[in-house]
Amino acid sequence: MHPADLNFRHLMYFWMVAKEGSITRAAERLGLSVQTISTQLGQLERQLGYSLLAPQGRSLTLTDAGRTALGYAEQIFHLGAELRRGLAETRAARPHFTVGVTDAVPKLLAFRLLAAVMRAPLSVRLECREGNFDNLLGELALNRLDLVIADRSAPQLANLKLHSHLLATEGIDLYGTDDFHRVYAAGFPGSINGAPILLPIRGDPLRPAIDAWFEARDLRPEVVGEFSDSALLKTFGRAGVGLFPAPAGMSEEIAAQYRARPIGKLQGVSETWYAISTQRRIQHPAISAIVAAGQSNLPT
Repeated sequence: MHPADLNFRHLMYFWMVAKEGSITRAAERLGLSVQTISTQLGQLERQLGYSLLAPQGRSLTLTDAGRTALGYAEQIFHLGAELRRGLAETRAARPHFTVGVTDAVPKLLAFRLLAAVMRAPLSVRLECREGNFDNLLGELALNRLDLVIADRSAPQLANLKLHSHLLATEGIDLYGTDDFHRVYAAGFPGSINGAPILLPIRGDPLRPAIDAWFEARDLRPEVVGEFSDSALLKTFGRAGVGLFPAPAGMSEEIAAQYRARPIGKLQGVSETWYAISTQRRIQHPAISAIVAAGQSNLPT
């Protein structure tokens, strides 16, 4: 079959059915009849010479050929979107780059990583979106984001062809306002037994390590707040509500922005950050720049 014979509209219908898991839901999304989708899927399979979908209960599942076809379809439609976006921006001075940042990533860290791509030679027009990990990965898989910065790597799932780039691993200190520093810095860590403390929510990758650190030293600080958003946690810390954990290498920024000083080091507790991208054959050059910034400029 000559490439020019491939009907990309039929391929788009297949892509939507694969994403939705059924012809009915795909038809609703596309505003077409079930019969139209079914007929044109059959035409695509005959054209390619392979069955792409197989029934599984009330849903459809991808065959081996279907999984291969879906990978190519996602690349094709992503490049098509890039083409449209690139043509629309030919008059703009800066190319577009969209990044998702999870709630748990420190905003100071995100700034360090992303500021470089706004300068020459890349000089991208940056769009940042904040959200929870699962939602942002979904947006990335649908090619609505170029990159996700997170505090964990992407799960290894067959239907999510994502690549996790290690950025940095950094130790964690416990911080507090000047008043807290005067009370708790001397005699640390025993001094923080019973102290008010602000922590990431349970389910955050950092929380089990902090809890284990307290348990190993038989410490029982009073947890007065739990947060999914690291910036909100630090904002409460700045107000003097409690001690709070934060990266050791950001002490200067935390002192300037949150008026807090290190109380002591949580020895053995660290946080790791990742840049997650799709496994495209053509990568945005800003992704390489961010990975390089993380691996060379952040404390490890």
